[in-house]
Amino acid sequence: MNALRLRPPGLATILPACVGLLSSMYAGAQEGNEELAKKLANPVSTLISVPLQFNYDRGYGSPEQGHKFALNVQPVLPFRLNEEWNLISRTILPIVDQEDVVPGSSQSGIGDITQSLFFSPAKPSAGGLIWGLGPVFLLPTGSNDRLSARKWGLGPTLVVVKQEGGWTYGGLMNHIWGVGGDSDRPNISSTFVQPVLSHTTKTAWTYGLNAESSYDWKNHQWSVPINATVSKLLRFGEQPVSIGGGPRYWATGPDSGPHGWGYRLTVTLLFPK
Repeated sequence: MNALRLRPPGLATILPACVGLLSSMYAGAQEGNEELAKKLANPVSTLISVPLQFNYDRGYGSPEQGHKFALNVQPVLPFRLNEEWNLISRTILPIVDQEDVVPGSSQSGIGDITQSLFFSPAKPSAGGLIWGLGPVFLLPTGSNDRLSARKWGLGPTLVVVKQEGGWTYGGLMNHIWGVGGDSDRPNISSTFVQPVLSHTTKTAWTYGLNAESSYDWKNHQWSVPINATVSKLLRFGEQPVSIGGGPRYWATGPDSGPHGWGYRLTVTLLFPK
């Protein structure tokens, strides 16, 4: 009786199998990246993230020689309250280095913190609308008198977005009134409106456009920087990271404020559950 001989599979068998396995792993990773990129585009998603947003603006003062570097540390922390509601915490901590924004001087340090809390339904409402509503606080944490309003602030904030396919569109707004602080400083009454539009591709590229508009009711003055950004969600080992950037243009602002073109760079660490 002849012994059964087992032949090892040849390259013609192994290579297609390996290619198929790698292709399926890559497709799965890309699909996971696409979903994470979509969640990142949603301001009230249940995704822990730490955006590091670097902005450069110029054209301050007269004769428009001042410039500012600002790194905004913006951790986003979601909390599940119950089966129906989430609480989303969004913090903005500016770290600033500026020269001739105040003519003839330079400052470096921490600016005032803006803290927003959104109560948001755990599931989108009818029609796929995603929204969140809650309070916003201004905290006078500035390390330098020139980097702080030296005022406490409080008001409402609202975000409404919709996601269809790869598109995210909607807006965020808040209004802050001064509620105390240094009596020698001007009072605060400011409205912030941020319409957003972005598109995320199946390969986790996101193309975005927004206008971070604010209106100072005390001085009756708009400030409107328009940002165009491109970002890509990548993985470094198991760590998902979004890296992007783009130009920004000041459509209008105070005479002493920034003018013309600047730019924005972003690095966002994501911590999916």
